[in-house]
Amino acid sequence: MLEQWLPWLDMAGIAVFAASGALVASRKEMDAVGFVLLACVTGFGGGTLRDLLLGNTPVFWLRAPEVVGVAAAAGLLVFFIAHRVENRFRALLWADAVGLSLFAVAGAEIALEAGAAPWAAVLLGVVTATFGGIIRDVISNEVPLILRREIYVTAAAAGAAGFVMLTQAGLWREPAFALGVLTCLLIRALALLRGWSLPAYKGRPGREHPDR
Repeated sequence: MLEQWLPWLDMAGIAVFAASGALVASRKEMDAVGFVLLACVTGFGGGTLRDLLLGNTPVFWLRAPEVVGVAAAAGLLVFFIAHRVENRFRALLWADAVGLSLFAVAGAEIALEAGAAPWAAVLLGVVTATFGGIIRDVISNEVPLILRREIYVTAAAAGAAGFVMLTQAGLWREPAFALGVLTCLLIRALALLRGWSLPAYKGRPGREHPDR
């Protein structure tokens, strides 16, 4: 059952992540080519790295060119409607949160299907969910969300780990998938709504040594 839905869920995640990339392009006032570029790298950048690490070549979007079409279409759609979005950065954060949740669990599922160990599946789920956003932010000269004082990677890891643990415990993959996505989305949503963040390192004066 999940195998039938997984391509559609993956496509939904690509569309949402692509829209988040295009929203960044709108904030940077790029042209249509810039919208499509950021939409594509955000939509399948993480999945590309996942496939390369798993040895799945050619990577998924070369085997399914419709993926490129979906990402490009999402980018062009945002190009024409972005001016109607009142707070683009807020919209970006929420679109990114949905994509993060879908990709974290879908990436872990694909890794498990490829024979990866459970711990590696969790790691590859995080890679799938975050690497496209890193490329997006680097290209657009933004501080990557992964480096900000926000609960981001932690949410992706929790969703992927929850899914993997539930499937390893014998739960059907469909409810495990749904619970993993909801776990990641809930953590990320609470972090956005309540301003949660992990504690950051604070500089301290170095220890002084007496001259010898």
